[in-house]
Amino acid sequence: MIDLQIYSPVQKIDNPVFTERGLNVFIKRDDLIHPLISGNKWRKLKYILKKAQSQGKNHLVTFGGAYSNHLLATAAAAALFGFQSTGIVRGEEVSNTHLFLCRLHGMKLLFVDREAYRDKQQLFGKYFGDDDNAFFIDEGGASAEAAQGCSELINELEQPFDHIFCACGTGTTAAGIINGISNNKLNTQFHAVPVFKNGGFMAAEIDRYLTNPTPYQLHLDYHFGGYAKTTPQLIRFIEQFVQDTGIVIEPVYTGKMFYSIFDLARAGYFKPGSSILAIHTGGVLGLFGMMDKFIA
Repeated sequence: MIDLQIYSPVQKIDNPVFTERGLNVFIKRDDLIHPLISGNKWRKLKYILKKAQSQGKNHLVTFGGAYSNHLLATAAAAALFGFQSTGIVRGEEVSNTHLFLCRLHGMKLLFVDREAYRDKQQLFGKYFGDDDNAFFIDEGGASAEAAQGCSELINELEQPFDHIFCACGTGTTAAGIINGISNNKLNTQFHAVPVFKNGGFMAAEIDRYLTNPTPYQLHLDYHFGGYAKTTPQLIRFIEQFVQDTGIVIEPVYTGKMFYSIFDLARAGYFKPGSSILAIHTGGVLGLFGMMDKFIA
């Protein structure tokens, strides 16, 4: 049976920046759902795994970079629910903590060059076209099933919020949350923070999974150089945030999203009295690939 107990409390974040501007800021702790299938990863995989199971598939094949939290989550979920798993990894063969944990959970790894990696369906057909048990999962779990799982986050909220923020990589989590807001007819403004440079293309990625046309905000100025890029300014912010709250965030996704909230608050973007919810999408193990950036 594909099921996992959800533990994702909402906690208030107190900071002088928010107090001075009369803002009530909270965090949805999806990072606490599971040690490895954390954040949005379980929400994305839930209905994907149920689809694979309903089709009688027992071999999950997915894609990611060498530090992909999605690869690790898929490996852990496969072991937990009785699937085999293969990860097709972008780039030259390497060893790191993420890939060690993938292998520990039984995931077989195939390393492919970056050009071949662009056509994931072709790669799946090349290696697993004759495997009737193989089930294709796109990079990051991007799919309508993943958006469906992410939409359920809204049903867990016990109070309304004026604004909800989420970091944005594939657009699937954002689309799911927007669908949840729309389905529940909430007067909530959703804010996507793309982690890519020139992230305007993310609007099309979000829109492809929306069940109804719904307005949302796309904040394009918080990429800090691009995907997996960072700056000393962002690193110092993350260090201070973790020390002030005891909540671990990282530079690829959650650090950029939280920085945007603080920056917008200082700029007077929000009306006094506004309630803001930040979604912690997990991925904190990504810190191990960037330890050299920190002074800790």
